[in-house]
Amino acid sequence: MAKRTFDLAGSALALALASPVLLLCAIAVWLDSGSPVLFSQVRLGLNGKLFRMLKFRSMYRNATDLRNPDGSTYNSPSDPRVTPVGRWLRKLSLDELPQLINVVRGEMSLIGPRPDLPDSLNHYRADDHQRLLVKPGITGWAQIHGRNSLAWEQRRDLDLEYVQKRTICMDIRIVLYTIPVALLGRGIYIEKPGKRRGVTA
Repeated sequence: MAKRTFDLAGSALALALASPVLLLCAIAVWLDSGSPVLFSQVRLGLNGKLFRMLKFRSMYRNATDLRNPDGSTYNSPSDPRVTPVGRWLRKLSLDELPQLINVVRGEMSLIGPRPDLPDSLNHYRADDHQRLLVKPGITGWAQIHGRNSLAWEQRRDLDLEYVQKRTICMDIRIVLYTIPVALLGRGIYIEKPGKRRGVTA
């Protein structure tokens, strides 16, 4: 109940404060590459239940789905699928803002492992299924330790660490560290896989 109260209060406040930014982002996407402004994709939620995660569309319509060999999504600063406005949205993490709606709906939490695609289960290690014991989050323990600059296995290890240690105090800490990480655009792309950055555990 404490976690849900934290999520509802935080997401409602964030939606209220960010409403002008949400409007500007929507207009920018529409002017840059037309509609739809929002992109939805089926992801794994709590206990493996499927839901549609929302984002501002940062790629051209009907972009090809590219994956890395480990099953993670391809992410590169030179990705030709990403629109000009999409690059800025990603750099500032503004493309993730619509997921506040997923939090209000109860499909996501403010803090938790990032939601995986359903076929990512094919690449899960035995322990990785523990990630599905909590709601996926907009940000999480792995995100403040390096995001995409970390190897995929390191991100999963950090997610498992969060699942095992999670507390409201830990969630608040993650929120506070997420702000500078997002604003400075840290760890958006793979830089040096295997290098752990961010706050200390």
